[in-house]
Amino acid sequence: MRIALRVIVLVIFALSMWSINPPLSINLSTWHLFTIFITTIISILFNILPIIAAAIIALAVSILSGVIEPAKAYAGFSESFILLIVAAFLVSHAVHKSGLGKRLSLHIIRRFGHSTLGLGYSVIATDILIAPAFPSNTARSGVLYPIIYGLAHDCGSKVGDNTQRKAGSYLMITSMAGLTISSGLWLTAMAVNPIGVGIAQKMGIHITFGSWLMCAIVPTLIAFALIPWMLYRIYPPELKETPDAPKNAAAALEHMGAISRNEWITAAVFISMLTLWALSGLFPIDKAAVAFGGLGILMATKVFGIEDFRSQGEALSTLIWFAILFGLSTQLAEQGFMNTIAEHFTQYLNGFSWGVVYAMLIAIYVLIHYLFVSQSAHLLALFGIFLSVGVQAGVPGELMAMMLLFATNFNATLTPQGSSCNAIYLSSGYISARDIYIYGGAVTLLTFCIFILIGTPWILALL
Repeated sequence: MRIALRVIVLVIFALSMWSINPPLSINLSTWHLFTIFITTIISILFNILPIIAAAIIALAVSILSGVIEPAKAYAGFSESFILLIVAAFLVSHAVHKSGLGKRLSLHIIRRFGHSTLGLGYSVIATDILIAPAFPSNTARSGVLYPIIYGLAHDCGSKVGDNTQRKAGSYLMITSMAGLTISSGLWLTAMAVNPIGVGIAQKMGIHITFGSWLMCAIVPTLIAFALIPWMLYRIYPPELKETPDAPKNAAAALEHMGAISRNEWITAAVFISMLTLWALSGLFPIDKAAVAFGGLGILMATKVFGIEDFRSQGEALSTLIWFAILFGLSTQLAEQGFMNTIAEHFTQYLNGFSWGVVYAMLIAIYVLIHYLFVSQSAHLLALFGIFLSVGVQAGVPGELMAMMLLFATNFNATLTPQGSSCNAIYLSSGYISARDIYIYGGAVTLLTFCIFILIGTPWILALL
């Protein structure tokens, strides 16, 4: 009954939004698209509809109402980074099925497994160390996910038997949050970072690999210290202390014996994929093609069978909902909705000191990410506008550019669709879309405060 009431309220809200005259200079079609998009987000946030159902309904309404042309609505299904998510998810299943994921997770438990909190720190530390060689947080999530999945299972935490909160939920959301800071620590850790640097350079602001790292290192290390601890407090695992885990892991490794044929094949394929993903920043290598190539080899060697596709319905579900929301968000940006909102808000910044303007612009830039399904699209649509407004208000150019670039990375946990890598973690079943809205939002707030309050004076001291 309560769900029925929430559905009625949601429908009334949507119809009310649809019928009012668009504010500002937004045209009617764009306003209707925004109504569909925001209604979809609200239905997911308040658990009125599953994310896949909400996305499919949004797609149908958008096309049938004439708000979006069919070709543009379906465009997300051809995006290579979305296909990369699906391929990486399937390869991750092969890593787990072969036993390689279990072996890797047991090695981590043997070294760091005295507590679930220790595992959380070790997962992010691993991500930070490999990040400079991977210009894609989606690719890195494909590396980390099978290891974390194995860690969860070896802690006795599984989906489907009500033990997911034992350790798996905490580890999944901690790793997802860790990707936001590892992507901002290194210039080469995210493909969109050099794009932002290029835009800034055209405006006379020069950022090098070294200057990026120096600006990022202090706030990032502080965020690394606090994020696993905060999530441990507000989203605690049921299993906290595991004093016997390292000894048990060592015994389990001994019981597993030598590496099997399937593990050797999976390891070789995985290392090859990692190498090609790392080189994609230097050579024109398509990361999705690499993932599909790896998957094809695993299938040819029968490590990953046809029957495994049938058991991986989440991969198809992820492809559908992410592609749909990406298409809606992209159309909002192309129709000028994002720029109109950004320009409207910046009008109210006249007369404030540059420090206030700076903080408000970063806050608005982060919050607007609720409307985006791509960090790259967010940066391409708004980075130049916000940087120009900040510099005109007297904000030091390098400070404004660096903080906008950091925000492009640390705002990724705001929503399930805030980053393509989030989709992989959500598809695990250990965390829900609502968990990401709530606890991912808390991580974003914490990171925002760290970068504004500590990162700002640190960067100014370096200028």
